[in-house]
Amino acid sequence: MTKEFLQPVHIDAFDLDDAWFQCLSAILEKGHVYKITKGSYEGQKRLEFDFVTIRVKKPSHQIIPIIPEGMSIPAPTDMDYIQGYLSYLLTGAKTETEDYTYGERLVDPRVKVRQNVEGKEMVKEMPLDVNQVEEVIKLYKEKGFGTNQATMEIGMPSDIKLVDPPCLRIIDTRVRYGKLHFILYFRSWDLWGGFPSNLGGLQLVKQYMAEEIGVGDGEIIAASKGLHLYDYAWDLAKLRTNKNNLKIE
Repeated sequence: MTKEFLQPVHIDAFDLDDAWFQCLSAILEKGHVYKITKGSYEGQKRLEFDFVTIRVKKPSHQIIPIIPEGMSIPAPTDMDYIQGYLSYLLTGAKTETEDYTYGERLVDPRVKVRQNVEGKEMVKEMPLDVNQVEEVIKLYKEKGFGTNQATMEIGMPSDIKLVDPPCLRIIDTRVRYGKLHFILYFRSWDLWGGFPSNLGGLQLVKQYMAEEIGVGDGEIIAASKGLHLYDYAWDLAKLRTNKNNLKIE
């Protein structure tokens, strides 16, 4: 039967482990299967939500996914990796082969400018001289919490030309009821490995910012029209959610 409308899904979770488990369970039953024509793993199949929102009330309670003892499933991430990912998010360092990093976009964003010098096209990086993390902290400390302007942007218009544009596009923030909350948007998002590492690292960023601002650590609300499972992870997701007999079509 042909579907006429998108099927949005909402996940209401207690912590990050619970959010990951609930998303795995829901995508196996409600995901859309399609072949990738442009993007990572072109030619393979992806299982994807039409659109999903995920609310995590206590993200600091359990940051990494718990794999029950006896399950032959590799852990998708660990705290050592997430601690390293935190450094990636809070510094502007990048290698010569990287077009960007999330950390660069957050704390030391640069715009690439193409110039013609003596008949040769040259690419020059122009720094924007802004640390968005520190600016948001400063904004809340100096101007109070009654604002909707404390937004940190990852995406740039020129990203549409990149082979691998950023998946995370925006980190919006809010201080309400004495706590700092993150509202995130991912254009595309790997549920098996990317989801737990991304949210784990962003949770540590939020904790750091909340402490600097002088407020409590709040919720994470994430939205995506591209949260997906690659076909190699389907059987792993079935094992973790005890849905081994579920057929994906």
